[in-house]
Amino acid sequence: MLSVSRSAKSIQNVLKRFKIKSTLVRNCRMVAFAGHTSVFPGAKAAFVSQPVFVMPKDIESIPIYRVLDRDGKIQDLTQDPNLSKETVQKMFRDMILLNTMDKILYESQRQGRISFYMTNFGEEASHIGSAAALEIRDVIYGQYREAGVLVWRGFSIEQFIDQCYGNEADVGKGKQMPVHYGSKDLNFITISSPLATQMPQAVGAAYAMKRRKNNDACVVCYFGEGAASEGDAHAAFNFAATLHCPVILFCRNNGFAISTPAHEQYKGDGIAGRGPGYGIATIRVDGTDVFAVYNAMKLCREYVLKESKPAVLEAMAYRVGHHSTSDDSTAYRSSAEIEVWNSVEHPISKLKNYMVKRNWFNEAEENEFVKDIRKRVLKQISISEKKLKPNWKELFTDVYNDVPLHLQEQMNELKRNIEENKSYYPVKNFKV
Repeated sequence: MLSVSRSAKSIQNVLKRFKIKSTLVRNCRMVAFAGHTSVFPGAKAAFVSQPVFVMPKDIESIPIYRVLDRDGKIQDLTQDPNLSKETVQKMFRDMILLNTMDKILYESQRQGRISFYMTNFGEEASHIGSAAALEIRDVIYGQYREAGVLVWRGFSIEQFIDQCYGNEADVGKGKQMPVHYGSKDLNFITISSPLATQMPQAVGAAYAMKRRKNNDACVVCYFGEGAASEGDAHAAFNFAATLHCPVILFCRNNGFAISTPAHEQYKGDGIAGRGPGYGIATIRVDGTDVFAVYNAMKLCREYVLKESKPAVLEAMAYRVGHHSTSDDSTAYRSSAEIEVWNSVEHPISKLKNYMVKRNWFNEAEENEFVKDIRKRVLKQISISEKKLKPNWKELFTDVYNDVPLHLQEQMNELKRNIEENKSYYPVKNFKV
């Protein structure tokens, strides 16, 4: 009886650890076999005498960590990150810069001056809070809505706009769609359009970094809750866990995968709920709270480097803007719903309220700052759109170190075609 009792306690401890409700224990008459636990290589668990489903409703949801409420008040003073006035002001101004630039570049696309754009409205705190907790040596794999990370790291207005206009000054040489940024200097891997491709790549990079002697950097991989439905996401989670990679898998759960709301995109406890299933340390935060994101990211970074293991961080937010300039979000959600998240629940509003309470906010100074940013962005657009496009030959010469014969033939064929039909090609807009 003693051994049975111990094993029953062992089962209850497991249930408690996974926050399985006590009603499940009472209803299922779980009696252990003589104190034995399994020795199967695939899982270690206690034996029970009755077949029982563990249902999703029997497991409590992973809680959402929050520091600031909507009024900018810190609920638990032990969670105050105690950031300096200068740091908090940089956080606020970087969010304002991103927000202002988004508005102007969105209108630029609507005017037909660029082909495509994606705004970051409502998710500024996820970008800035996470970036502020990292070191510049940490490597970033973004999806396509992490421009704020680059803002924090020092990517200039000129670099943002040159990339969107795909001109000769674009570090990507015009090979990517707008908002598909990259910067070797800032350890920000160039974004690619296909969803979730960056996830297994990020895990592989983290594994390589782990093998370095005295490694002191991690990898952060940003992705949306919609991307988490891709097969690459599951491969990334599993490889990160089994290979013990120092990678932070940062999910921006903004409620919508293009036009698909989260409740149709997945079942279960969001994306954070998948972390424990893969054996990964997991935390969920209020993505509209810059301090919560900062604290959680700092905690994750310390963990993955100390333990050489991955962590999942799910930031809960709301995509205030349309998915992209190809989308009209009012077709699948109400304007009233959007307004709530664009006002009282907006990350910039919350941080502003905090700053007002600390007497760190000056309305006149911030208005001047916004005006200055607008002038700089508009001026840069007028400059960037006049810059030449990269030389068309780079389509062929910038792929392989030594141009293979088949590409040389294609380049020569295009060259002949351009010479014979110059009136059909805007050659004057391209660098010679």
